[in-house]
Amino acid sequence: MLDIRHLRTLAALRDGGSLVEAARRMHLTQSALSHQLKDLEERLNSPLFERKSKPLRFTRAGLELLQLADKVLPLISQTERNLQKLASGHSGRLHMAIECHSCFDWLMPAINRFRDHWPEVEIDFSTSFHFEPIPALIRGDIDLVVTSDPAPHADIHYQPLFRYQSVLALANQHRLIAEAFVKPEDLREETLIHYPVDRRRLDIFEYFLSPMGIEPQSTRQTELTLMMIQLVASGRGVACLPSWALQPYLDSKLVTARPLGVDGVWPTLYAAVRKDQQDTHYMRDFLQQALDSCFSNLPGILPVAL
Repeated sequence: MLDIRHLRTLAALRDGGSLVEAARRMHLTQSALSHQLKDLEERLNSPLFERKSKPLRFTRAGLELLQLADKVLPLISQTERNLQKLASGHSGRLHMAIECHSCFDWLMPAINRFRDHWPEVEIDFSTSFHFEPIPALIRGDIDLVVTSDPAPHADIHYQPLFRYQSVLALANQHRLIAEAFVKPEDLREETLIHYPVDRRRLDIFEYFLSPMGIEPQSTRQTELTLMMIQLVASGRGVACLPSWALQPYLDSKLVTARPLGVDGVWPTLYAAVRKDQQDTHYMRDFLQQALDSCFSNLPGILPVAL
């Protein structure tokens, strides 16, 4: 009657505290998650939690299943890893480049957990400020690229991670905070601060300004997100960042944010790997840990509909 996905879903509901958060952690839509829970309750002929309770309260049946989940799920995860190591060997290489320059905070926990389980896999990583990462991936110089700009290639597999909203960071006194959203023409008189990469790899150009043929008055580059925020806060320009990367600075009221356009700009972040490596056990394990890490730690991201 039970299967592993039921236990994982119920644990996510407890840990997330709501259907919305549990769906985010499970990389599902809320309707799909609700369907899973309803299916389980019908199989058991018993409700598992009280629908309208705040905070969320589980029934006796739900608590029994959660006790089982806490015992079984860690054992299954560890056993799967042990079997993967037996099947594929312990050694390997995972050199990665990060085009998403705000990804270190959520990627580092995944890297640290991966090291614990795959100690003999050689790990290295860098930002892609000063080289083109996808050609380097094709050549075999690196093994994984985190990017929001997939370039189709016969030898490359792009694993979707999540969707995120790109927003414009503004000084708290900026004229545009009076607007509900930013229009492309609003940036004609602005200095746009961005990372030192080709503009084709920047969301604000690729999805917002370039399609309308609009240029900012000037641009300024910096490699550090914190420096970018300080420049914005002091009125030296505006900057486009993922909403989750900007959230700590919004919480501390250093800057203000507005969406790009009435519907917002929602790119998808991918992990790019060579097809001849995508099914290696340590690569699959790392991608799963990266997914778990980002959905556990990043506010405002959405699963990619498959």
